[in-house]
Amino acid sequence: MDQPTDVEIVDESIVFTGKVWNIRHETFRYNDETLGRDFVEHTGAVAVMVLDEEDRFLAIRQYRHPVRLREWEIPAGLLDIAGEDPLETAKRELAEEVDLTADHWSVLSDYATSPGGSNEIIRIFVARGLHAIDEAFERTGEEADIELRWVSLDEAYEAALNRQITNSIILIAVMSAYASRARGWSTLIPGDSPWPMRRWRDANAR
Repeated sequence: MDQPTDVEIVDESIVFTGKVWNIRHETFRYNDETLGRDFVEHTGAVAVMVLDEEDRFLAIRQYRHPVRLREWEIPAGLLDIAGEDPLETAKRELAEEVDLTADHWSVLSDYATSPGGSNEIIRIFVARGLHAIDEAFERTGEEADIELRWVSLDEAYEAALNRQITNSIILIAVMSAYASRARGWSTLIPGDSPWPMRRWRDANAR
């Protein structure tokens, strides 16, 4: 199990201020050394694996400029509203990205996307009991031409093994859901369960 670790922060500064995220430099003491590291200071995010009665999930294809790909993903969004509960963020993103609400919410996975260079952490939810919202959201920018597709877990699992999908969120969601289904979904926990990883990160944020 991952082990939270306290270190002494000697110095810190924002070395680059971006439109969405900043780059932070921290100097800290670890193993009797003084070390310096730069990393992306991230808000954190949530994602939603939307499952229907046949255990198909809703995938979206969207353009991502840094990698120049229209890649397959699942609905996701930033935890960028101060004080908003992660489950409420997930519900908001589900409505805004694919015009759906859900009756039942569970937690599938928590993970750090790139712990060597970012403090981003993501919680992936499972949403079931789906309903269309009354009025669809207007989408702009990269979201204007989102493509939606219902995909079986088996098909997505094979696509992951054959390197046909590359987005880390959908890869972890597919692999985790495939394994959880084999165990009768017994690994899922309630959607409003505590998120120790985020609580620890936020408690140690500078």
